[in-house]
Amino acid sequence: MIVSSADRLNDVGEYYFSRKQREISRLEAAGHDVINLGIGSPDLSPSAAAVKAIQASVESEDCHGYQPYNGTKMLRSAMANWYRRTYSVELDYDSEILPLLGSKEGIFHISLAFLNPGDKVLVPNPGYPAYGKVANLTGAVPLVYDLKEELDWLPDLSVLEKEDLTRVKVMWVNYPNMPTGAVATLGFYEELVEFAQKHRILICHDNPYSLVLNSAAPQSILSVEGAFDCCIELNSLSKSHHMAGWRVGMVSGKQDYLEAILSVKSNMDSGMFYPIQCAAVRSLENSPEWHDEQNEIYRGRRRAACELFDCLHGTYERARPGLFVWAKAPESIDNISNYMDDILNKAYVCLTPGEIFGSNGARYMRASLCLPEDRIREAVKRLQQLSL
Repeated sequence: MIVSSADRLNDVGEYYFSRKQREISRLEAAGHDVINLGIGSPDLSPSAAAVKAIQASVESEDCHGYQPYNGTKMLRSAMANWYRRTYSVELDYDSEILPLLGSKEGIFHISLAFLNPGDKVLVPNPGYPAYGKVANLTGAVPLVYDLKEELDWLPDLSVLEKEDLTRVKVMWVNYPNMPTGAVATLGFYEELVEFAQKHRILICHDNPYSLVLNSAAPQSILSVEGAFDCCIELNSLSKSHHMAGWRVGMVSGKQDYLEAILSVKSNMDSGMFYPIQCAAVRSLENSPEWHDEQNEIYRGRRRAACELFDCLHGTYERARPGLFVWAKAPESIDNISNYMDDILNKAYVCLTPGEIFGSNGARYMRASLCLPEDRIREAVKRLQQLSL
């Protein structure tokens, strides 16, 4: 290389699933049938109404130009209505909701909007790797906080109170949680809002799984009194509406916060393709019955994934929200990552080692529910025949 890469990449590295996909591709090129239960990429289709909407709108002659940086009024209104129906949260569609090209984009925009080099960011361990990686890219300092099984994967705020929080500006929170599936209570959100107000921290709640296999009523942190002063919330159609590749997300909260995020976003993209906005509007109108049908499919897959971890003598919660089953490996397994590699190379079943989500995940394994039930059951058969 004539020009070296930026120093900021030293603390980031390639995304785990990007590397793993290359490994899977090599196995498949060698003729092996790999059952990939690693990444959570929904395989089910969006609603028929959403598909029809994009088909109809893409034929319109005036749909191909640049779109508003903050989305069309039609889309923002649909998102606000969806929040009202789903979470009983009232949002002003003109000022309190901002469409995104997926919530992963939002993580980067939020970080650029609020973090200066040297600022600290509270990130969960285990948690979505992008929270800490993006902090590194902005020059901020990730300050890891523990999530542990014995506390049902909720942070101990009394422990955080003892930390030096003077330079902490942002805290990432994610419930229903990925990777563990844990659910936060309304009482916890109330305590979190009080904590944020006391320490002048912006809580960024990432909430894409609340409609997937969730037996409780979907919750938004914005329903808590005082939350608009110190909280914003990301949401997404990727998981709950099977639109991962369409890249439709949103961030909601106080106008001042969203204007700061828009200042970044408007310099980095040129709006969402209009037909996708039309499809998102229709998708946000999906009936409760449509979501019930999708969850019935996922329930069958979850049962099969639980059987898979029974083969591996893992322990898990049988009824957690989200698109994954999170299981603790038996103590007889020394290195979970090597164990997962053995399973991939001998049974051609890809599972995810929990350590990629943080050190507190080192004794855990994760399986995705994003393959048909018969494929998950085929993975069970392979593991039953495997001697590791």
